[in-house]
Amino acid sequence: MFKDARDAQIAFLGMFLVLGISTRDWTIQPGLMAAIAASCLLTQWLAQVVIPKLQGQVIKLWQLPPSWKSALITALGLCLLLRGNHYWSMALAGVVAIASKFLLRVGNKHFFNPANFGIIVALTLTPDAWVSPGQWGTQAWYLLLFLGAGGLVLKWVGRWETSAAFLCTYAGLEAVRYAWLGWTADVYLHKLMSGSLLLFALFMVTDPRSIPNARQARVVWAVLVAWLTFLLQEEFFLTTGMFWALFVLAPLTPVLDRIWSAPQFQFTASKESTPLTT
Repeated sequence: MFKDARDAQIAFLGMFLVLGISTRDWTIQPGLMAAIAASCLLTQWLAQVVIPKLQGQVIKLWQLPPSWKSALITALGLCLLLRGNHYWSMALAGVVAIASKFLLRVGNKHFFNPANFGIIVALTLTPDAWVSPGQWGTQAWYLLLFLGAGGLVLKWVGRWETSAAFLCTYAGLEAVRYAWLGWTADVYLHKLMSGSLLLFALFMVTDPRSIPNARQARVVWAVLVAWLTFLLQEEFFLTTGMFWALFVLAPLTPVLDRIWSAPQFQFTASKESTPLTT
């Protein structure tokens, strides 16, 4: 159905956005979503033209179509997770998210998840940005929808073990904590059925272009992200702990890539692909 895994990501993330607005009564202003999308797409286009010129390459504008799919995936991720009251806050998140792919690199690979990087910058540098981890609620049908859609995407990109390692580690840590506190199983299941947690585990922590290349490295990395997420949420009461955990541990990716060597992930070649596409 989808020749490029990015097409599936765009379709499913777009569906989740429409679903959230229609069933969860999200108060998202269309103008703010437009600001995110425009800033992501424009920054991607400028980076693909300006950076090669700075490197001395001759780039003709009409010969280098921008990699709009990756930028649109980032924009959809920001629209799903980030909230704010001002256009400049949302635009800042979009600009830094895409710019991080080109500026924060080791070799030919960026190691920050773009949407997550934009979220952290917006939370840190703006007075009005926030993330609402509980915005999806805990309905069972959301769980089934996320697992189904996420499973299809992970099948295409081949990163299912990363999501499994994260969820199993996090669920295990929460199980030990809930057993220690003597809480009932329904409270535990309620915690694990968070839509935002599943969205993070299935679509953000598995980004194939920014996580470690080797399977062993991805499992180790995902376990560490889960541990830090648990620590930040349960010991420091940081509701956005999973986003901070991913941000803090992102620089570990190049280290793990050196320890476990493996080919870098490449999306299915298409007419828009160039050596500069990211």
